[in-house]
Amino acid sequence: MSRRSPHPYRMKDLCERTGLPRQAIHFYIREGLLPEGHKTGRNMAYYGEEHIERIQLIRRLQEERFLPLRAIKVVLGAKDRSLSDAQQRLLREVKQHLVGTSLVTLAPRKVALAPICERVGVSRKDVERMAELGLLSVEHDAHGKPQVAESDIWLIESLSQLRQSGLSEALGFGPDDLVMFEEAIAGVFVKEIALISERLTHLTASEVALIVQRVQPIVNQILTRLHDAKIASFVSAI
Repeated sequence: MSRRSPHPYRMKDLCERTGLPRQAIHFYIREGLLPEGHKTGRNMAYYGEEHIERIQLIRRLQEERFLPLRAIKVVLGAKDRSLSDAQQRLLREVKQHLVGTSLVTLAPRKVALAPICERVGVSRKDVERMAELGLLSVEHDAHGKPQVAESDIWLIESLSQLRQSGLSEALGFGPDDLVMFEEAIAGVFVKEIALISERLTHLTASEVALIVQRVQPIVNQILTRLHDAKIASFVSAI
């Protein structure tokens, strides 16, 4: 009896099983959200159940949690750090204790994009670029009007504030420049997850959740002060 291949699906099969077009799946692979297929030739690759499960997870995070792609990438990166079953179970239980706080919103409210752009003076093109970069998600309501998560409005406002402060579009500043901040914080976040999952497993989920809530503003202060100190040191050394 022949042994079933762990990679039985072609790209065509993957598209049929997930409902996604080929371009979207290639985009996920290119962005590191989805592992590459098992290559059997220059232009031929096969995929397994893990690819289907990962695509379904990405779509759930996008549609149900309204997470932008860069946030999804960080989440998947943290999940892929070989966490044990006990560590993953602890993190899931901690999440339940944090639901309803400012740290966990299971169903973010979606708001119309047009009034936000008009209010802060940021163009629809800028927001679409932010979505392309994976910084936020833009979806459409039943009438085809674009929406963003209410929790992402601050990012659009921040771009407006940066421009008003002098980092103007005329000087070449735009949404792409926000990526470096997101990447820096993403690296810190993955290490934070490792610290929690490796050092706090002897505590109950409620104890860990309480620590996370208490530590969060302190960590934010540390990041701000370290950034200020780096700038001061650099200017002093000039």
